[in-house]
Amino acid sequence: MILLEQIYSPADIRNFSLAELKQLAGELRHFIINEVAAKEGHLGAGLGVVELTIALHYVFNTPEDILVFDVGHQAYPHKLLTGRRERFATNRQWGGLSGFLKRKESEYDPFGTGHAGTSLSAVLGMATAAVLQENFLRKHVAVIGDASFVNGMAFEALNQMGNSKVNMLIVLNDNQIGIDPSTGAFRYYLERLAKGDDTGTFFTNLQIEYLGSYDGHSFEELLPILSEARDFFGVQLVHIRTTKGKGYQRAEEKQTLFHAPGKFDPATGMLLPKELQQTKFQDVFGQTLCELAAENKAIVGITPAMVTGSSLHYMQQQFPSRTFDVGIAEEHAVTFAAGLATQGLLPFLVIYSTFLQRGYDQLIHDVALQELKVIFCIDRAGLVGEDGATHQGVFDIAYLHCIPNIEIVAPRNEIELRNMLYTAQLPEQEKALAIRYPRGYGQLTLWQLPFEKVEKKGVLLREGARYAVLSVGTIADEVAQQISQHPQAEAFAHYDMRWIKPLDEALLHHILSQYEAVITVEEGCKAGGFGESIVVFAKEKGYSLPIKIVAIADVFVEQGTVALQREFASLTNFLNGAF
Repeated sequence: MILLEQIYSPADIRNFSLAELKQLAGELRHFIINEVAAKEGHLGAGLGVVELTIALHYVFNTPEDILVFDVGHQAYPHKLLTGRRERFATNRQWGGLSGFLKRKESEYDPFGTGHAGTSLSAVLGMATAAVLQENFLRKHVAVIGDASFVNGMAFEALNQMGNSKVNMLIVLNDNQIGIDPSTGAFRYYLERLAKGDDTGTFFTNLQIEYLGSYDGHSFEELLPILSEARDFFGVQLVHIRTTKGKGYQRAEEKQTLFHAPGKFDPATGMLLPKELQQTKFQDVFGQTLCELAAENKAIVGITPAMVTGSSLHYMQQQFPSRTFDVGIAEEHAVTFAAGLATQGLLPFLVIYSTFLQRGYDQLIHDVALQELKVIFCIDRAGLVGEDGATHQGVFDIAYLHCIPNIEIVAPRNEIELRNMLYTAQLPEQEKALAIRYPRGYGQLTLWQLPFEKVEKKGVLLREGARYAVLSVGTIADEVAQQISQHPQAEAFAHYDMRWIKPLDEALLHHILSQYEAVITVEEGCKAGGFGESIVVFAKEKGYSLPIKIVAIADVFVEQGTVALQREFASLTNFLNGAF
């Protein structure tokens, strides 16, 4: 690491020779591979933009010139060149560096990222501000991948920027893959551009100058074209071609797997064996949906660009004509599902909790208002760990709870998830239904049992003499542990309420009349959450017993292990001094 160890800011590389830049690229790749191999993180995206990142910081005068990477999966080389190398061992850890761009972390991160397709709008805003402030020298650069580019928000930004007099450069990083291979018609247009069969007419018709395409791993091609763009005033798009995982054979060969591979042996590329674990909730969803789809021909599966992550690949393999990857287009995904539902089909839209936020208007107006039955399989509900604040699935209970014509259920374990999916497709379930479940592994070995309908009722898990603890979802395991370790464990009853909406009112009347006090526990935000609905119910029905809400306060929860996040959010040790 002869060169990398000498770099504390981009200014340190601007006098490098071409040979030194190439050496630095090799050192960056070596560093990233070894760090991610040992500590986990996003690998392939960063490896694919090593040369590009060096070239951008070499040509442009960052941080005075603005540089924003869309999403941020590819930001590791950027972090290493901007003074964060010595802290990089803390990446994605509690109290450490974020895995994405973060404004509070560095002056070289002018805009926080985490969700796809935001860079063009944000950078256009910054470029417009520069004009209003009469700063005509500053360059504004947005780096966006082809998978993020098809997000509707990106096209909205393009529509405005082509009619704007701003100093802005779009670097379109075309590697034909997000996490899974890119989908949709736009990829074919990019292929035509790469072959020279089109001169960029789509962009030029929007009054955006097209420059391309160029080898994104060649300094000989990158440096001249970026220098030309630097000296141009207006809106330009530079189209570059890269390979995700570049420079590491296993990552190039298995691009989806090495997007975020977990720990691996950097010498061989072999993933390190994990401790014996049970089935992922995602696989329970994917395999169960296939069973249901085999019997119910109306079922279709939809995902916005998370086929593998959500385990919809099982259905894609078995029922390709009934499986739709719509790309990074969450708003479209929701309304597309609504359209299918109007024609008697039964859409199962699997989507991460944090990404469903982007389809909120469509959920209200296109699904709920029209009383359409769409099944929202809300993956990554609750705390998600090292991806941090941008990806926490802690708001879905609150933002769904207020919408008419949609019900919410949270399985306690893999069997309940399986049975809730079964129940969702029964004719008796007439309304839209949101099924929320967490990231990662469950606890059960035998979960593929015969289907049973899930009644809209809670269940008693443990009897107790004085207090009732009401939980929803997989946080029930934490609750059970807390009760069992309490010196007065016999005082606490434990109920899995299962249905967040509608509430099991008969059971609640029983609980509120029998016990001295109630504790509600949920892995979601307190404001507008399950616990608040219990408080409102009790007040409306005339009960006056104490009710303690255990939920996430009015804060964003940063990156770290789920265990540390739960401790931070006071979801552990909540029985100590409860009343």
